[in-house]
Amino acid sequence: MKPDKLSMTLLLDCYGELLTEKQRDCFDLYCNQDLTLAEIAELRGISRQGVHDAVTRAEAQLLRLEETTRCLERERRDARIAAALENLARELPRSGPEGLPETAAVLAALARELRQGEA
Repeated sequence: MKPDKLSMTLLLDCYGELLTEKQRDCFDLYCNQDLTLAEIAELRGISRQGVHDAVTRAEAQLLRLEETTRCLERERRDARIAAALENLARELPRSGPEGLPETAAVLAALARELRQGEA
């Protein structure tokens, strides 16, 4: 399944500096500015095929980088865990002492998830 433009834009934000200038420029115009290949070709004075090649190579490179480093995946996991911790912090005063065992279990599960992500 081909990744959606939002995911690709996030990958560009993470790894864009590792692309060539032409790849980064064409990919930014294609994903962020939502221009067509023909529009980018006209704007940059290159062929539509040249734009297609730059966008295709950039997408492949971004996916390879994420597959290798998992930076975006870890960032999303960390954001989800942070949200869960914030939720626990809000709920803790309302749960009272009887809610402590459940809170401790959730905290332990979140800690395990963080440790597994580091491996």
